[in-house]
Amino acid sequence: MNTHQAYLDRFYDLLGQLEKLHGGKRQLAECHGQMDWPKRGVYFFFEDGELRSDGIASRVVRVGTHGLRKSSATLWNRLSQHRGTVGGSMPGGGNHRGSIFRLHVGTALLASGNWSDSIRHSWAVGSNAPLNVRRREYPLELAVSEYIGAMPFLWLEVDDPPSPMSDRGVVEAGAIALLSAFKGQGIDDSSTGWIGRQADRGIVRESGLWNVNHVQEEPNFRFLEVFEHYLVRASNRVQRGAR
Repeated sequence: MNTHQAYLDRFYDLLGQLEKLHGGKRQLAECHGQMDWPKRGVYFFFEDGELRSDGIASRVVRVGTHGLRKSSATLWNRLSQHRGTVGGSMPGGGNHRGSIFRLHVGTALLASGNWSDSIRHSWAVGSNAPLNVRRREYPLELAVSEYIGAMPFLWLEVDDPPSPMSDRGVVEAGAIALLSAFKGQGIDDSSTGWIGRQADRGIVRESGLWNVNHVQEEPNFRFLEVFEHYLVRASNRVQRGAR
């Protein structure tokens, strides 16, 4: 077994332990802010039909965190940006300009569906958009929310302060680099039917991930030790709480 494969298997073994700790994965569409979220953490999204090279186990398609610079952002803040809106004047929509995850999924849906030219011309343009543009984009935002909302995901509590050297950043960057299939460097490539193969960013299409940062980097396998450290801490807290 080569080194990359061994580390990848170890990573998925840790994710399996994390899933048992949480009692299973969650789906974002069913989540809300009153659930038991840690203040800070790293999240891992999976996708139905996307499997590892063994054809059995699900593969991770997106890794992310939040607030690596000075910030009051929480894990749920970031997840809720990806989920989209619940109420308001455009319920079920969202703001892809505030979530790069939503933006990339939207470009893939644009390439695979029959959408108006007005949406095609404005999607991903600018960091803000007037209300009339957002209303035109609303049908696609709805589709993005439905797509992301159906994805199972796990999260690891890593409650260290915001910093470029944060352990959350170490886990995020290491996991993305390890998982990436960019230029054939990975092991678990995307399926031929993965909608991400139609995203407008070649780096998404080639890596098999809804990520851009870190997909071209060599993985620093030390992130697995950091991951395991926080997993053990979380397990110990659960065990103490059960007594």
